[in-house]
Amino acid sequence: MHTHRFANSRRKVLITGGSGTVGKSFIESYQHEFEFHTISRNETYIHKLRKQFPDVNSYVSDIQDLDHLSTLMLRIKPDIVIHAAALKHVDFAELNPSRTVEINILGSLNVAKACSRASVPVVVGVSTDKACQPENIYGYSKKIMEQMFLDHYTDHSKFVCARFANVACSNGSVIPFWIESAKKNQPLRLTDSRMNRLMFTPNDASLLIRQCIEYAAASTKPFVLCSKMKSVGMLELANQISKEFGNGEKPEIVGIRPGERLNELLVSQSELNSAFHTEDGAYIILHSDEFGNEVVSTPLSSLTAEYMGEHEMRALYASYAASPVSLVASQ
Repeated sequence: MHTHRFANSRRKVLITGGSGTVGKSFIESYQHEFEFHTISRNETYIHKLRKQFPDVNSYVSDIQDLDHLSTLMLRIKPDIVIHAAALKHVDFAELNPSRTVEINILGSLNVAKACSRASVPVVVGVSTDKACQPENIYGYSKKIMEQMFLDHYTDHSKFVCARFANVACSNGSVIPFWIESAKKNQPLRLTDSRMNRLMFTPNDASLLIRQCIEYAAASTKPFVLCSKMKSVGMLELANQISKEFGNGEKPEIVGIRPGERLNELLVSQSELNSAFHTEDGAYIILHSDEFGNEVVSTPLSSLTAEYMGEHEMRALYASYAASPVSLVASQ
């Protein structure tokens, strides 16, 4: 695999929204490699994080408070910042556009400003497939976040983005609700039988961020990094969970929620002129050909990607099924 290692394996990593699923997964995966600091708004979740990871330095802060963010950045002097704090639920964002702007756009701008002021060497913004050719408020807010971060890239502070798909069993993920409903022999609620999603595990998400950090350290230009992944037919996933944990009852179709779409794009047609496969073939990188110059020829979406089989779908929820408390988290 084409990687770029830091000389100092104990560099400081600061994660905004660090008590959420992605932050906790990244800490768990790399707790022996980095010194971790987290920023979160919710004291309860910070307390849970500290019980699980006593060596993590946690701070109560809000990305909407630029002064406090700047103070923390200058005090901690992180080598890497992972910006994961966000309002993440599509339907909630549709109903609360002003709050979405305040948190996802203005809050992200505050993070960028604070990192620039502190000359943080590498800054990774956690984005989403919904930022690709956006059709809802959450997607637009993340698209703007991507553009703002790339705009802040300098030789001293390298701003890049990791574009996620749906993280299985994260806060708000449908999988834990389906499993618990199935165990109670309740029908699983599905918005539309035609729904497909690009989906990966928290461990996959952690690896994407780690690779993003490595590429950023060796980069000379900003980029957005995406994992190649398979698609999940949500009807098939619901049926599988119903059979495995319940009585096999067919899902109840309840109708599409505000802002939801049947399929998600990870790389759009309009991005193909700046999309390249990395040398190891595991990732797609947008806006940079430094780590592989083979052009991506076709868009990547939940409709066009290869579909997961039963074993692959089971891997999405295996960890939750084994230990529900450990994966259901919020920031």
